[in-house]
Amino acid sequence: MRYIFDDRQEKIDLSDEIYEKIEDIVEEVLDYEGYSDDYDISISFVDNKEIHELNKQFRGVDRATDVLSFPMLSDEFEDVEYEEQSLGDIVISLERALEQSVEYGHSFEREVCFLVCHSMFHLLGYDHDTEENTKEMREKEEAVLTKLNITRN
Repeated sequence: MRYIFDDRQEKIDLSDEIYEKIEDIVEEVLDYEGYSDDYDISISFVDNKEIHELNKQFRGVDRATDVLSFPMLSDEFEDVEYEEQSLGDIVISLERALEQSVEYGHSFEREVCFLVCHSMFHLLGYDHDTEENTKEMREKEEAVLTKLNITRN
């Protein structure tokens, strides 16, 4: 597994422990889903302004969000070599993560970990576009986070 971390915001510092937990989550999601760990993954940390711009540009949604996922795995482009090595990109607004941790009453670390886990399942093709898909995705997220002892407290 090769991680490409890009911290493009200046408001919130991440500890080495959070980076380690992020790596644990990525590897656990891959293991949980039966994937090898022979991938690159890019994880960028941004502020609300940048994620707002990205959300508008790529999803047509004119507001900030907490996380965006840009999967590289697909059935459409089987002959593209980089897909076999790059899992995709995750972009997290650390400002929004902090806001949500306060709103939901758990730690900032837990919120960042949840967003990484959630986004990993998006990179692997899962979505929450229906009630059934949402339930399936939430169950997978909880299983991974519980195994790693990342709780809501």
